[in-house]
Order: sequence, then C-alpha cells, then structure tokens
Amino acid sequence: MKRIFIRSAIFFIVVFSGILTGGYFALVQGVPQLEEIKGYRPASGTQVYADDNTLIGEFKIEKGVHVDISDIPESVIRAIIAVEDSRFWLHRGIDYIAIVRALTRDVVAGRIKEGASTITQQLAKVVFLSPDRTIARKLKEATLAYRIENNLSKEEILELYLNKVYFGHGAYGIEMAARAYFGKSVSELDLSEAALLCGLVKAPSKYSPYSNLEKARERQWIVLNRMQQTGYITEAQATQAYEQPLYLSSVRYSEYSPSYFLEYVRKYLEDEYGVEMIYKGGLEVHTTFNKKIQLAANDALKQGLKSLDKRQGFRGPIGHKEIDVKDELTGDDTNEQIVLKSGDLVTATVLKVSDADATVKAKGYIGKIHAKDSTWIRKVIDAEGNVIKRLKTAGFKSLLKPGDLIEVRVSNMVSDKPVFVLDQEPLVQGAVVAMEPNTGYIRAIVGGYDFSKSEFNRAVFAKRQAGSAFKPVIFAAAMDHNFTPASLILDAPLLYESEEFGDWEPENYDEKYHGPTRLREALIHSRNIVTVKLLEEIGVENAIRFARNIGIKGPFPVNLTLALGSLSISPLEMTAAFCVFANGGNKPEPISIKYIIDADGNIIENNQPRNTRVIDPRTAYLATSMLEDVVKKGTGWRARALKRSVAGKTGTTNEYRDAWFIGYTPELATSVWVGFDNMRSLGDEETGSRAAAPIWISFMKKALAEISAFDSSGSVKDEKQPFPIPDGIVTGVIDPETGLLATNQTKKMLEFFKEGSVPTVYSSPFYRDLVRRQKNELKEFKKEKEGEEKTLSN
Repeated sequence: MKRIFIRSAIFFIVVFSGILTGGYFALVQGVPQLEEIKGYRPASGTQVYADDNTLIGEFKIEKGVHVDISDIPESVIRAIIAVEDSRFWLHRGIDYIAIVRALTRDVVAGRIKEGASTITQQLAKVVFLSPDRTIARKLKEATLAYRIENNLSKEEILELYLNKVYFGHGAYGIEMAARAYFGKSVSELDLSEAALLCGLVKAPSKYSPYSNLEKARERQWIVLNRMQQTGYITEAQATQAYEQPLYLSSVRYSEYSPSYFLEYVRKYLEDEYGVEMIYKGGLEVHTTFNKKIQLAANDALKQGLKSLDKRQGFRGPIGHKEIDVKDELTGDDTNEQIVLKSGDLVTATVLKVSDADATVKAKGYIGKIHAKDSTWIRKVIDAEGNVIKRLKTAGFKSLLKPGDLIEVRVSNMVSDKPVFVLDQEPLVQGAVVAMEPNTGYIRAIVGGYDFSKSEFNRAVFAKRQAGSAFKPVIFAAAMDHNFTPASLILDAPLLYESEEFGDWEPENYDEKYHGPTRLREALIHSRNIVTVKLLEEIGVENAIRFARNIGIKGPFPVNLTLALGSLSISPLEMTAAFCVFANGGNKPEPISIKYIIDADGNIIENNQPRNTRVIDPRTAYLATSMLEDVVKKGTGWRARALKRSVAGKTGTTNEYRDAWFIGYTPELATSVWVGFDNMRSLGDEETGSRAAAPIWISFMKKALAEISAFDSSGSVKDEKQPFPIPDGIVTGVIDPETGLLATNQTKKMLEFFKEGSVPTVYSSPFYRDLVRRQKNELKEFKKEKEGEEKTLSN
C-alpha cells in the first residue's frame, strides 16, 4: 500500500512538473529573447522632404524623435522616476515592496486605487508586448522586465522608456512631447515644464493642459511634491516651479502632425511599394511640396471658412457648467499660468452678462468680450444652420448666461493680458489644390479645415458636383466643333419633356432671357440656357470625350444636365484639367514626388515633368481667353485684385451646396472648393464668387510671390506676363451685337479666332434688327409670364 502511494506521488509530481514546465514555455512563447532586447533598434521608416530638401515628415512604425539619455535633463529623469517608479534604482524589474503597498491601499480603499508597474514593466508593455489586460500578458510583462533588467543598464532602460512612452496629442517620446507642448527641444526644458510633461504619462488625455488646465496643474504639483519627498528638490524649488508661468505652444506639434499632402504621398507609397517597405525600408522621398505655398493655402482656407461661418450666424454656447460666480471672480490668480498668444482659440466660462459685454474666464485669465466686436451674433442658428432668431442689434443678454462655455479668440495682448473676442470654429469644410501647369508639380494640398479633427482629404477624395465650374469644358469642346467665341446662341425659354424623369426647364441665375448671345458673353455671365443648348449642339458624347481627353475621369451623366456641372469631381482632378488650358493644350502628369532613394542610396523612382498634347493649342487658348474675360467682366471679377493675367471660373450648385473657384495664371493653377460634408446648403447667396473666390485670391497673392521671379535662362520674368498666343490664332473686328464683322455703322470689338474661322459676313442692319427684335420679344414674354405668376399668386 505504501509502495503504491509513493508511486502515485511520484507520478503526480512528474505530471505537475511537466504541466508547470509546459505552461512556462507556453507563457514565455513570443517574449523577446535577450539578444532581441539588447540589440533593439527602431525600424528605419520613410523620410519625406519638401522641394527645398527640408524634412517635413516621416512614416515609421516607431513614432517619435529619438534622443540619447545624455541629452535629457536631470530634471526630466528625476521627475519621471519620482512619479512613476520611485524605487527604480533599487529593484530588478519588479518592485515587490510597491506591490505590497499598492495591495494594502487597494484593500483599504475597497477598490483598485494604485498600480505597481515599474518603469521597466511599462517599457516591456509599450515596446514589446500587446496592451491586453490579461493575467498571461502581466506574467509575460514580468518575465520580460526581468530579462531587460538583467541585460540593460538602468540608463539604457530610461533612454528606451523616455523615447517610447506616449504623452498625448500625437506626441511619442519626450522629445516630441517637448516640441508639442512647449515648442522646444527636451534639452531646453526647465523643472516646471519637466514636471508637467512627466505628469501626463499616467493618463495623457485626462491631464492634458489643452483639455483641462486645472487637472494638468494638479498633476504637475503631484509630480513636484513626489520629487520633494524623494529628495530630488527642495520645498522652495517645488513652489517656485509650480508658480512659474507655462509658455504652452499655440500650435500643438504642427511640425510633426501629418498634413493632407503627406497623407496623399503616403497613400501613393503604400499602393506602389507596400506597407513593409514604407515603414521599414529606410526610403527618402523628395517631393514637390512648397512650405510657404502650403502655409498660404492653409491660412487662406481657414480665414475664408471662418468668414463664411460668421455670415451663417452664432450657434450658441458649446456647453454649460455650474459655477460659483463670486468665487470665480474673487479667487486669486494662482491658475493664471498659461501664457496666451494673439490668435489663440480657447474655451472660456461666462461669469457675468450684459447686453454690451460679458465677463469671461479662460485659462485662468478674466477678461471681457464686447458685443460691438461680434455683430455676426445677430443671426442665431442651430447646428444644421437653421435660423432660430434674429436680433436687431448685437447683444449678449439673450444669448449667454453665467456658466455657459464659449469659444473666444485672443485678439491682442496688452501688458501680458489677453484681449478676448467671441469666436467659434467653423463646421463648414473646404479644400485647396495648387499645381504648376507646365510641370504638373503639386505645390500645396489642403483637404479640410483642420487635419487633427478630420483626416478625410477632400482635395483628393471628395467628389462634389462641379456646377458652373464645368462650363469651360463645354465651351472649349465647342471650339473643336465649328463654334467660335463670337458664335450666337439664342438665350430663350427652354423645356425638355420626359415622362420618366419629369419636365426640365433650365433657367439662368438671374431668371432672365437675353436673346441672341455670343459664347464669350455667355461664359462671362455663366448663362445656363446657352450652355445647355451648346451641349445639345455639339453632342453629349463629344463633350464627354473631350472631358476625358483633358483628364476628367467621370463617371459622367449622359444627358444635358452635364452642361450645368451635374458630374461629381474632386478639386485635384479639376485643377489638373484646367492645367491643360493653361498649358497650351498639353496635359501635365500630376506629380507630388520628384524622386525616391532607397536605403542603399539607389534612385528607385524619378518623376520628370511629362506633358502630353491632348487638345488643339488654339482651342486651349480660346478657352483661356474667354476665362480671362470671366475675370475682367463677369462672375470672377474678384480675381482682378491680382492685377495680372488671370483666367478663372466660379461654380455654384443647386441650393448653394457647393461653391467653387478654379483659376490660373501662366505660373500656377488652383482650385478652391467650399461645402458641408453632409451636403447641406451654405446659405443664400453663398455662390462661388462669394464663398470660394476670396480664398483663392488670398492664397494666390501669397503663392505667386513665392514662385521664382526668373525663367530658366536666368532672365527676369515680367510679373504681368500674358498667356502666350499659339500659332494659328488670328484676330477679327466684330460687331458685339451680332458676332459678325463690324462696319462703320456698328460697335467694334476685337475677337480671337482659329485661322479660317473668322466670320465672312458683315453685320448689316438686317442682322442687327433681327437680334434686337428677338431680344424685345423675350422681354415682352418675360413681362407676360411675371404678370401671369402674379395673378395666380393673388
């Protein structure tokens, strides 16, 4: 019996040992070996450069900017150890004393109140293991922490940790965090800044000074207090650091935040070379990106969308909280620690309200906003843009109450104190694309108001109706089908009957009929009826074929609504198409990447400008000539502000859902689109001329100043150089009333024609009387129609 018992015991011991051994090997499977840990180096990703060879971004798995431990200030090292792992220099990866202390406090509190992960364990989790909250993962973490401690020095562990841990707002590692929050390198951080940053590690979003200044300051004090308790600093140093103002960066890490241009490049690279090569291949990508032109595009779009947003009206407070107004007003200014800058947009709490002004508190500062600076609040709207009420005069009393949360902008700094004005971030979106017509180089892409809030690249991927911005394509196609800018088409009532889709009666924007109209004049004033008739004359299929030739891919509606821009198209595609007109009928291949160098120094892609002749240069010039007059005399009149040769076209879709302006000079072609993502109306009268053209003008003024003033031979360019006239273009003097050759009895104007297409008939009294009679008949028809409508309404 005893022998059986001994045998059984041995059997169970062997089995149990086997289970433990197997469990151990199963557990540690996937945990990096010592060699991997000691030889760990971040994978080399892709570096992206602007056209001046400065680094503008990186694509890599390992985010952040690596810094050596020798470049990290002692204050940062002491702060992170004090708050995250005070016994870091004593333990061997796992702090058993801290575990017991944490368990005791958790039991007393009746809940999990305190963790006990060491910096080494956190490093194991951040760098090598998944973030799963399981027992197996915690055991792997402990195993790896033990291996790390036995094979790396404490300094090496700290260097890895501080370069990998996340600090919020897209900042990985202490160097990126220093730039994100303070606009400086980690080596320049002082004690106060170090304490704030190291306090973020526990919960970056919770303690962000941008999101909640009070919590960030509380956490900063905890870090300073822990540093004092551990003997790193004195009480006086802690107090002094806490009372020191915080010069937070206004732009949250704009230098390293991915832009719409970078995302456009990244998408191409991933499609062309694969994810593995992009994030681990050590590529150098040299682009056509111009920093100053991009900055001009960003600024112009933001200002334009803000102006449009103000015209729409005030959406009211963004929130509300219960406050003790007396405490807020009489409390000391210990929280007045954030140094604001002119232009900063911050959230403020309303403390007192009168019609003329309101007292607000933002980032610890108490100030006033004045109704006289906010006349746009007279129209109050909901989130969908519906008007709730209209005020006769701007006043805050009926709009705000104490405790309301609003957005204010710092308009000025007076004696280091901010002057506030009421503001709000736009909901409307927009896009800008700028391309050189002769090279196809994409100089700027802006795909929305704020990349950090919406990464969707509207410049590339938003397919929106083109509206009247598509009309130049129809008119240019007509130049290839025996029409000239002087050709007449009757602008008269038009009705297309359809049992399937219902009757369609196109109308002009001004709801008038203008009789016989030259094509140049029709495009100048964006006449709908003439454009529909013109498309009917040349044929829808022919127009689509022409559009495809200049690079518009479609899909196209195969009907006459195409004349009014019913197709959907992206701003990038529209810009490339108009480059054909600007480039004498040659289609440039859009280029965002000049060349790519691999890790071995080999050029693996080299994109030289490539132009393909796709339409007759004479057709391109006639289109440009008519579009120049759109700017000089028509809907594009605002672009005259450039005081140079400009061709362009506005575009507005039904119910003002989309606003466009596409224009070009010999040097640069740019598209601007404005609209809501949910396709709601921009508001009455928000046409392409009003909503989009000012953005285009603001951008082009700055962008053209950045383009080289010299041609390839080194000669100075004429700033106001005209568009070149190709061979085969001739001029004729015509009567603007009939489009026929002028006589001594008619008005005269100079018109451009393809050679051989100049009219051969003179404008006689017969033709002039015929045109005038048709116009008078249409006026009478319009009066009769208005009279009938008035009678029916009564």
